[in-house]
Amino acid sequence: MARSGRGTGPDGPVLGISAYYHDSAAAVVAGGVPLVAAQEERFTRRRHDAGFPAHAVACCLREAGLRLDDLAAVAFYEDPALKFRRVLATWLATAPHGYPVFRRAWPEWTGWKRRAVDDVRARLGELARGRPLPPVVAHRHHASHAASAFFPSPFASAAVLCVDGVGEWETTTLWHGRDTELVPLAQLSFPHSLGMLYSAFTYYCGFKVDSGEYKLMGLAPYGTPRYAPLIRQRLIDVKPDGSFRLDLGYFTFQYGLAMVGRAFEELFGGPRRTPEGPLTQREFDLAASVQQVTEEVLRRLARTVLERTGERRLCLAGGVALNCVANGRILTDGVCDELWVQPAAGDAGGALGAALAESHHRGAPRAHAGSGRDAMAGALLGPACSDREIEEFLADNGYPAVRMPERALTERVAAELAAGRVVGWCQGRMEFGPRALGNRSILADPRDPVMQSALNLKTKFRESFRPFAPAVLAEDAKDWFELPQESPYMLLTAQVAAARRQECGLPPPGASGLELLRVPRSTIPAVTHVDGSARVQTVTAEHNPRFHALLTAFRERTGCPVLVNTSFNVRGEPIVRDAREAYACFMRTRIDLLVLGDFLLDKREQPEWREEGDWRAAIPMD
Repeated sequence: MARSGRGTGPDGPVLGISAYYHDSAAAVVAGGVPLVAAQEERFTRRRHDAGFPAHAVACCLREAGLRLDDLAAVAFYEDPALKFRRVLATWLATAPHGYPVFRRAWPEWTGWKRRAVDDVRARLGELARGRPLPPVVAHRHHASHAASAFFPSPFASAAVLCVDGVGEWETTTLWHGRDTELVPLAQLSFPHSLGMLYSAFTYYCGFKVDSGEYKLMGLAPYGTPRYAPLIRQRLIDVKPDGSFRLDLGYFTFQYGLAMVGRAFEELFGGPRRTPEGPLTQREFDLAASVQQVTEEVLRRLARTVLERTGERRLCLAGGVALNCVANGRILTDGVCDELWVQPAAGDAGGALGAALAESHHRGAPRAHAGSGRDAMAGALLGPACSDREIEEFLADNGYPAVRMPERALTERVAAELAAGRVVGWCQGRMEFGPRALGNRSILADPRDPVMQSALNLKTKFRESFRPFAPAVLAEDAKDWFELPQESPYMLLTAQVAAARRQECGLPPPGASGLELLRVPRSTIPAVTHVDGSARVQTVTAEHNPRFHALLTAFRERTGCPVLVNTSFNVRGEPIVRDAREAYACFMRTRIDLLVLGDFLLDKREQPEWREEGDWRAAIPMD
């Protein structure tokens, strides 16, 4: 996109920014179309980086061919002044319990946090180098989530549901999206939060809040929901329409540094699990229980917003929308006819949502609406990894590599995967959001019964129970998974097709969580969870032609159109961004082959890898 001066009409480019809580990001939208988006963590290498996204802003402007003075506006993803009033009201309401936290945080909140938009303006001024700045406007947190959910969706109209921890005040919001309009219908306010409930159990089970929720969801199938009645009776009062209230006597998140206190521990029979400590049946069952309750609340909320809008299509965003198991239940239970989830559903996606909201406010159309295609370009919105940059990196460092034509490359990689080798795959533009979708991925053969544990322990350096996702050719998906629609962003869980499960069968009734770790599950065991489910990514030639070609070559060689697809990183580290980071991860782990664009690297041919100190010690465990 070439620079043409500041655009003030409906096609004028808008920069969106999210920052100062977690998962800071930037995005550029023009004419209502996302052009580029990136998370700050990918540049700073600090996972969930909350700082001002200076690197992401610079990247987005560079990739879009823009300067700051070309922009029609900059949109911030929430209203800091309103958020300050909520924080202040919460402190006053919980006094004196919250005084230690209040004392530490008060200087920041009376200073720059309260005026975060001014801080954004000042930081942009540093980047502008004397050029005029566009206006900086603030959008409400949940309005940004709703915009990210509906505006890029393929639907001309839809019901919209946003659920997270908390924005300014809102924790749950219902909307009706029509063309370029989003109408708010209802809301629930802090401290009554489904996201906070789920995070409380994440914390209690010994995982890190705002990143360990994935682990809790992955742990749930190993347990039985024996605590679910207790959660409903004592912790959350859920109404038929999905509205709810928490019994705040069991929680401390509203005023303390911990999520839960003594009353919660007494309710569930003891103190929280020590982080990195052994997992017991209690953690399995707690995870299963809160997951069941979360699914029930989300289904009721979804039915309510669909009934109030008269729609049969549903869009989701907010951190809770990353719960792909709950999303799959909404769809397979027939709550809606079609479901679309923003691939960057958490706070990073707020940057994109704010930019979209501002763009449509300025008159941009939704040209794609009703076409059956979304506007996210497969979520491949980050900076590109070009062959020129790769070639220079390899030549400068003397790393042996073979450059191959695309068909020969995919045939070779498919053969290596079929032989049991693990492949690092770095191609084109980086994904936006928490999922690797075939451009910054580690790939493997899903038919190998030991691949899941081997990848977890020796490549990802993480817990052995963590499930891996299957990437499958979209045209073959229904033969392998009970999936009622495409799932391009790995945000729907579905059962492995019965025909693929007959050979190995499902776990015996009454098996304990620890026993389930050792039960074979299907003909693609490396991507089949213990309950027979899988978090599916469907791949089309339109969104990712090279990844589609690799899956096709693997199918032609093995009869299986499925590959293990996990993010190209190790535990505690952001997904790799460029050739240098991909190569380092390749050499530090049990990855056998690295594909950088058109270049193939075999670890057996690489020089000895040396670096000072223990690289893993520098990465905080999440």
